[in-house]
Amino acid sequence: MQNLLAGIILVLIAAIASLQASELSIGTLRHIGPGMVPSALSAFVALIGVCLIVTWMRGHRSGTGRWPTRGPLFILGAAVVFGLIIRPLGLAVAGPLLVVVAAFASHETRWGEILAFAVGMTVFCLVLFKYLLTLPIPVAPWLIGY
Repeated sequence: MQNLLAGIILVLIAAIASLQASELSIGTLRHIGPGMVPSALSAFVALIGVCLIVTWMRGHRSGTGRWPTRGPLFILGAAVVFGLIIRPLGLAVAGPLLVVVAAFASHETRWGEILAFAVGMTVFCLVLFKYLLTLPIPVAPWLIGY
């Protein structure tokens, strides 16, 4: 049942993305337009959704019992927390907090590794987004003003 539900959700997400990208010019392979990547990705996501639905229809319908809620809850919660605190507190706080909240999704969390990963990913994201791509992402407005 999970494959069926996941397949339907993926097909719906792909349909919405394709609908949103329909007004953008796709262009050609030599001159790629702004609609090429969203259209290709939505087609790829729809294909994965159809594969999940076909897998379910072929008889892999054995139930797994209770659906896990811990993983999706903490992963979604991490994204929400990140979105709420990125502007007021900056990437220096939001990045590590995203990784730490997402780590609660698993029972097998090793906190030393999680903290090292959080710091490493935050530094990587700061270098990539702030300095290499020069995106206007607040780093630590509460400390250094930007």
